[in-house]
Amino acid sequence: MVALLMFAAVCCAAPAGNVISAYVALETGGQEGGIAEGGSAADIPPRMLTAYNNAVQQAGKYVPKCRGMSWPILAGIAKVESNHAIGRNIADNGDIRPKIYGVLLNGSGAGGNTTAVADTDGGRWDGTAAGERAVGPFQFLPSTWQSIGKDANGDTVTDPHNADDAALGAAIYMCGNGRNLTQRTQLKSAILQYNHSSAYVANVLGWIDQYTAAATGPNLKNLSGKARAVIEAALSQRGVPYSWGGGNAKGRSYGICCSPGGKSGASIKGFDCSGLTQYAYAKVGISLPRLAADQAGVGQRIPASRGPSALKPGDLVFYATAPGHDATIYHVGIYLSGGQMINAARPGTVVRLDAVNAMSGYAGGARLL
Repeated sequence: MVALLMFAAVCCAAPAGNVISAYVALETGGQEGGIAEGGSAADIPPRMLTAYNNAVQQAGKYVPKCRGMSWPILAGIAKVESNHAIGRNIADNGDIRPKIYGVLLNGSGAGGNTTAVADTDGGRWDGTAAGERAVGPFQFLPSTWQSIGKDANGDTVTDPHNADDAALGAAIYMCGNGRNLTQRTQLKSAILQYNHSSAYVANVLGWIDQYTAAATGPNLKNLSGKARAVIEAALSQRGVPYSWGGGNAKGRSYGICCSPGGKSGASIKGFDCSGLTQYAYAKVGISLPRLAADQAGVGQRIPASRGPSALKPGDLVFYATAPGHDATIYHVGIYLSGGQMINAARPGTVVRLDAVNAMSGYAGGARLL
């Protein structure tokens, strides 16, 4: 009961099952993949984005049955694996220096590895014959690279430390024997190859959804009045960091300690989910309660049974640990259109566009406008 009370106290972390764990840290150069503000193409080094787009164009040559490969998919993987090699020098030919190495997989426990992996490349790609370590912006093991590595930039070398080669290898790896990556289940299966963890899949999918939303861009031309004002207010905060307990009708603010996952917002000036909705609706003179569960009692309730297709731009979107029981609502977003919402998702992220199905426990919506 104490845990439930703590969870309901302030919006709006994900349920415990969706808390993102730490992944194997990168060993060189302190590159640990911080949060890119906004999650758009502007957050990706231009040479890396070029590599992602080139890989999409070339993938069909090697995996002709693959469907749905796109640069946001590659960007989602590379974001989590290396933060797009940000902080490295990326040459015109795509070579990345200094090279990106993961921790030595010797079972020591460093970086979360507990199983020793024997050397397969004599140190050619990972710089050591003492064992294996993941390499490059997509963090391939040398043994995996042997099977999927291709020369994408025409220099006759298949190098996982080259942006073009690595991106093409990742596209081939994700495509498998011909997946349809427009289908969520097949996309999830492809991501699981990288890390057999539901938390990892959720993290990567969140970035893929965000990059996809940024690539298409919100269309506001048919919106007017208060709905447009609310959405524009929320969109103006894209890239602002998530802060547990942060934000209110006046704007971003420092949060409090601590989320169910132990994350404090006390040193972060930003928004949590209900702080963002308070801010956006205040722009049209609507005062909302602080907690997501209480916000569900404002306006016209839209039952979950009607599905997301019943939502209109500007509606609040709710998520609950036990859908049908509003007291268990843990999260709220603002519906945009086309199955997308403006979302302050969880600690470690930023205000961004997400798919409505990116969060678990869809609990319907509320119409206030």
